[in-house]
Amino acid sequence: MRYSREEVMQYVAQEDVKFIRMAFCDVYGRQKNISIMPRELPRAFSDGIAIDASAISGFGGEVHSDLLLHPDPATLSLLPWRPEHGRVVRMFCSVTAPDGTPIAADTRSLLQSAVADAQAAGVQFAFGAEMEFYLFRRDENGEPTGIPYDRAGYMDIAPEDKGENVRREICLTLEQMGILPESSHHEEGPGQNEIDFRYADPMVAADDAVTFRSVVGTIAARNGLYADFSPKPLSDQPGNGMHINFSVRADSGADVMPAAIAGILARMREMTLFFNTTVGSYRRFGSCKAPRYLSWSAENRSQLIRIPAAKGEYRRAELRSPDPLCNPYLAYTLLIRAGLGGIAEGAELMPAADLNLYTAPASVTAAFGCLPESLEQAREIAAQSAFITDVLPEAVRKAYLH
Repeated sequence: MRYSREEVMQYVAQEDVKFIRMAFCDVYGRQKNISIMPRELPRAFSDGIAIDASAISGFGGEVHSDLLLHPDPATLSLLPWRPEHGRVVRMFCSVTAPDGTPIAADTRSLLQSAVADAQAAGVQFAFGAEMEFYLFRRDENGEPTGIPYDRAGYMDIAPEDKGENVRREICLTLEQMGILPESSHHEEGPGQNEIDFRYADPMVAADDAVTFRSVVGTIAARNGLYADFSPKPLSDQPGNGMHINFSVRADSGADVMPAAIAGILARMREMTLFFNTTVGSYRRFGSCKAPRYLSWSAENRSQLIRIPAAKGEYRRAELRSPDPLCNPYLAYTLLIRAGLGGIAEGAELMPAADLNLYTAPASVTAAFGCLPESLEQAREIAAQSAFITDVLPEAVRKAYLH
């Protein structure tokens, strides 16, 4: 359900809400929040809630630290793990300067602008994430041990799969929050899990991805476990991916998907820094179904972009390189901008690579471009990119390139 301001005020009054979390993300997509009391809600809607942003990454430091949070009523959600009496709700916020100007490092606002530009061009994007994570045991002090919760494998069942009940609790909690997961299962790594979502409009999909990480961490902790979203938690096991499913449709009815995919592939090396933000991200590439080459194919999981066997409204492409530590607002912004670029250029999609690139000889793989091999190389490529300079504000570029 999408709420209006009046409906939020009514809900808070009628449902015994005692705390309202004003949620936002720093430039890296890490969720932050400040809680207000219900009596402050009218002021939050009319004027915004002031915060000191001096210690928040990318938000300007001590010189321009006074910022305002403006809640988006459409994002109201109950936090079901909080008390039944004295309930807690959450809304995502936009972040502005005192004069009402959106700050450059508010990546949620960047995504809103990208969506608006796409709609003005007569193009509709939708996204859905497949998020992988490991569950590790904690020691007697509550600290993560790096010991997987189980030793199960891909799509195993109980008793080998000990994470089944945790995944069920996560999925049911998400449903209570109005987020509808499609499926969940044990992944290939020991203690590794995956929960998938059906695609939605970009803003909802990004909000849901941020919420998902918070819910998984909370439910894991309630079960005495630690949820690890890092791209390569165990050096000898599969890494965690955030596979992004996307669809692109033109209001005119024209098939713009191939040109959008071509635009994304053409700019992929320049965007990788923002999809893969840590040193460990680059250890994941090229093994255990994680891509290395700039390629696409139908139903082939060794490719960077896979076209699943789906038709009609389910037709989509799957980008397999991002990992769960990326900022979803920034990732979806870049995919929209790159896709629009491909459409505007009438870009032609390269031939499909219908072969296994994990086992192909060097004489074959030499024909394909590669993703950056390290975080340092990804930074260098992004720093030299006219596309990145054009679509991302200096505050965002500076945060990632320093």
